[in-house]
Amino acid sequence: MSRPPQLAGALDDLEKHYGRPDAPPSRDPFELILWENVAYLVTDEKRGEAFAALKRQVGTTPERILAAPPRTLRQVAAQGGMLPDLRVGKLLRSAEIARTRFQGDLAAAARQPLPAARKAMAKFPGIGEPGAEKVLLFSGHHPVFAMDSNVMRVLLRLGFGEEKKAYAATYRSVQEAATAQAREDCGWLTQAYQLLRRHGQELCRRTRPRCPDCPCRGRCAFYARGVPPSGKRRV
Repeated sequence: MSRPPQLAGALDDLEKHYGRPDAPPSRDPFELILWENVAYLVTDEKRGEAFAALKRQVGTTPERILAAPPRTLRQVAAQGGMLPDLRVGKLLRSAEIARTRFQGDLAAAARQPLPAARKAMAKFPGIGEPGAEKVLLFSGHHPVFAMDSNVMRVLLRLGFGEEKKAYAATYRSVQEAATAQAREDCGWLTQAYQLLRRHGQELCRRTRPRCPDCPCRGRCAFYARGVPPSGKRRV
């Protein structure tokens, strides 16, 4: 396997192209879980609107959510795309878990050692292990190289890690390779996540990636293997 490119250099390329990322929507672990569950298959802008409506009309503590009129919760969830009733259930379930299992103090659970903290966050609906790591990173509790599918795809194409048969095995391979070049700093890692995710959404897409427009193409193993202007891989 070829040696991966310099991660810091790739991130510099991305920041020059996209600009410095905005701050995360919250540093509170429970609010970050609500952020994930308040909307479904929408843009970050629409998700932000639904989250702002939740804060304004209901509140973002477990007690306020559990006490909210069902109609109000549904109106909020309807701003976050399809399946609003399902997402109301997830918001209520999240609030119930936070109240009964963590006494409403999710920050205390996030301060545990990483394995225990990750397990605690993953108890919430819509939060698997990758999502749990994102919550712990964005809340500033653990400097872990969190990834979603976009981040992992960009790093894999750049040359970090190897694609395995199982998603979890690929995740670990890519994460280990990227962590070896990462700073142990939540702020730096958060910006890395945001830049890589945006790149995966806009240019380094799963299908028809726009490789000729990519600011990292000179560092990219995927591009070096041959990608024509159409964005389709050459066989």
